[in-house]
Amino acid sequence: MSDMAVDEAATSLLAPLLNAALDRLSLALTPEKHGQLLRYLALLGQWNKIYNLTSVRDPRAMLSQHVIDCLATIEPLRREAASRPRRRLLDVGSGAGLPGIVIAIAAPEFQVTCIDSVGKKAAFISQVASALKLTNLDAVHGRVEAMDGQPTFDIIASRAFSSVSTLVASTRKLLASGGVWMAMKGQDPVEELALLDLTVFLFHVEPLDVPGLNAQRCIAWIRKLHESERSLT
Repeated sequence: MSDMAVDEAATSLLAPLLNAALDRLSLALTPEKHGQLLRYLALLGQWNKIYNLTSVRDPRAMLSQHVIDCLATIEPLRREAASRPRRRLLDVGSGAGLPGIVIAIAAPEFQVTCIDSVGKKAAFISQVASALKLTNLDAVHGRVEAMDGQPTFDIIASRAFSSVSTLVASTRKLLASGGVWMAMKGQDPVEELALLDLTVFLFHVEPLDVPGLNAQRCIAWIRKLHESERSLT
């Protein structure tokens, strides 16, 4: 059986699992967006055979551990961004495009930039953006510390990028006024959060219920403190 046939067979098996997860998350997607998520998984499987973008190989595990894991952030992300006039999001250390690609597909109101220091990973994200015609998705190859601060981003997200304090320190100049950091973690990262400096404020650790995943997940939401607030700390 050819690789294409294998991918098509895997996609037909994954579609009902994705539908069930979307129902659990109360997340409505158009047929086009649903198809784009499955196509993304197929592309990830194809590239992974050559470039080792992720250690997860089984398509079902990719769906639950990667795609559905990121889909669980969509409603919290929309809630947090509801009062913001802009929707610019930076995904730091994006790897195989997680969560950036999933957000760009499922929440097209966001303009997503994914940055990764590994060239093959940035190239993969660019290929996905082209193949799926995601005009709201860009890829940058480089280190986030080297970005010059323009443009700034309303949401800075990370899923597998070092510690929370390192994320904040390395991207502080990139966060727009009133913006927030969205650090995706497993269990509540108490020790990491204790290392945050007094110029930022952890305002919420939000537990996530990820369908089909028997593991803890949460988002640590962080913002900069205003000058008036710093004087009170």
